[in-house]
Amino acid sequence: MTESRVTQLRLVAETDDYDATVAFYRDVLGLTEQESYSGEGGAQVTILGIPRATLEIANRAQVRLIDDVEVGRPVSRPPALSIRVAFEVQDAASTTTALEAGGAEVLAAPTRTPWNSLNARLEAPGGLQITVFQELDS
Repeated sequence: MTESRVTQLRLVAETDDYDATVAFYRDVLGLTEQESYSGEGGAQVTILGIPRATLEIANRAQVRLIDDVEVGRPVSRPPALSIRVAFEVQDAASTTTALEAGGAEVLAAPTRTPWNSLNARLEAPGGLQITVFQELDS
């Protein structure tokens, strides 16, 4: 097995009720607040830490099996198209190139962000949008 290019996994979830959603995951579920920012036009983000994360990819048959085991009936919703997964990497440019070579479509080449990271947006095989980002302050 080769060494992973990825050093962090971020799931980015959009919500219409920001305060309640942050309170649920931070205060109720107990995730640790690592950073939070407010920006132009009312933009807000809170980054909550989880000690360990994995990316589980399942086909529909596996999802049905898990529904049956956990609930006893089908309850899973169809895949949500608005979910984006963000991966921190050591080198955003070379990772973007490697992902494109591996079948991802580059939607935006690595771009410096206002929060001093280098981000690229891609559409991965299967339709999931992903961001690879490199922190430039480190």
